[in-house]
Amino acid sequence: MEKVERNICILTTVALVSVLSTQLAFAHGDVTPQSIDTSTIPTLGQEWSETNPYRELDGDVKVEIERLGASAYNQNCARCHGLEGISGGIAPDLRMLEPDYDGDEWYVYRVQNGAVRNGAVYMPKMTEHLNQEALWAIRTWLESVAPDNG
Repeated sequence: MEKVERNICILTTVALVSVLSTQLAFAHGDVTPQSIDTSTIPTLGQEWSETNPYRELDGDVKVEIERLGASAYNQNCARCHGLEGISGGIAPDLRMLEPDYDGDEWYVYRVQNGAVRNGAVYMPKMTEHLNQEALWAIRTWLESVAPDNG
């Protein structure tokens, strides 16, 4: 009887791992990007900036950019990248990107090209859904909540 119980335990474990793996695989699922009204922040134009154009701003303008960025992140990114910018391990923790050219370069590449593995879309091309202002506002907010900015 002990062998049967052990086999049942193994099968149950395999079934549980299978279900959890499927849940994680679908965690990126069909995320419908939500449009963001960026009329309250500075306009950037059509040509993409290579670095975060909002990084050096301050005062009420920066507060509004960060507010809008937090809202845009929560509507479009949190499902995969984590609430409040804190990744649960499914997708990269975007707060950890360096606030410099290298971090900006990675960010721009990813929001423009998305992420596809083995034909599966893990992240859509966000530039097809959000304008540069919304995406840089998200980056600005992420920098404001990065652990070293405490």
